Amino acid sequence: MSRTELGTLGEFGLINRIKAGFETHHQASTLKGIGDDCAVIDLGNDEVMVISTDFLVEGVHFDLSYTPLKHLGYKCVAVNVSDVAAMNAVPTQITVSIALSNRFSVEAVDELYAGISAAADNFKVDVVGGDTTSSLKGLIVSITVIGRAKKADIAYRSGAKVGDVVCITGDLGGAYAGLQVLEREKQEFLANPEMQPQLDQKDYIVQRLLKPEARMDVIYDLKEKGVVPNAMIDISDGLASEILHICDASNVGVLLYEDKLPVEQDTLNALYEFKIDTTTAALNGGEDYELLFTVSLEDFEKIKNQPDIIAIGLIHEKEKGHHLVSGKGYLYPIKAQGWNHLSGEK
Repeated sequence: MSRTELGTLGEFGLINRIKAGFETHHQASTLKGIGDDCAVIDLGNDEVMVISTDFLVEGVHFDLSYTPLKHLGYKCVAVNVSDVAAMNAVPTQITVSIALSNRFSVEAVDELYAGISAAADNFKVDVVGGDTTSSLKGLIVSITVIGRAKKADIAYRSGAKVGDVVCITGDLGGAYAGLQVLEREKQEFLANPEMQPQLDQKDYIVQRLLKPEARMDVIYDLKEKGVVPNAMIDISDGLASEILHICDASNVGVLLYEDKLPVEQDTLNALYEFKIDTTTAALNGGEDYELLFTVSLEDFEKIKNQPDIIAIGLIHEKEKGHHLVSGKGYLYPIKAQGWNHLSGEK
């Protein structure tokens, strides 16, 4: 039998391969299965339940040499709540499962769960169960989140329409810049354990990586304005990857404008220090957990003055392709170059 390496498929190729083997035809209540930020289950009375699960694995998603366990616990919850936000739903419950080796103390586990508890309080979700088991090496955290919404309020990846305005919340590239700083400090510490971390004016970007926030505030703002996005996704793997997911699911093309991509000054300073191109970081950095969504021009008029919502492009016909318009007006094809979990390469 021939052998195909997982790296040749990549994470999303593997997901599509798995998805192809599971049609959702056994239960009429299954409205959406594999292929969006959450599964969607019909509860009747025009309400739906959304469900999502994420793994965070030591050495892949986090490095405990510079990640406080309390921050890690918070982040594990936030990244799951972000998936619920990306469906335009509200989180209600989570379950937490951990696998850990005997190098972790009881106090260390307490710190991890203190972060989980802080996030649960912040996002108003109940911790209702989970599991614990042993790990031969390292720490693994898996959280399943449950949320609710009106059926008419759900925003799938597949709803983008020609003429829609492409919007993003917050700013981009901060988590990627924070990772560069922390990795540099780690290497300098390994070379000289007496050194002190050089993190002056780096608080913002470090926090973007270690303690991200799910943008539930924007979801509540959209509800207040009576706006339901036509399509939405959260930015975990990079803006380029996520907009291509929306375009593929919606069968459309897109124009993004380089001079509209929001990047904070602290991020710009760090990227300059590391000689990293700002646009590359904004498109492919990942782990910002901001929301990327499309709305009609009519709905955009209702939210255009919201300070944390920025228009960065337009949806057009699929035949016109997926392009970034540079500051000088040149067109460049958008390519997903974010982290490939199965190859370990950018």
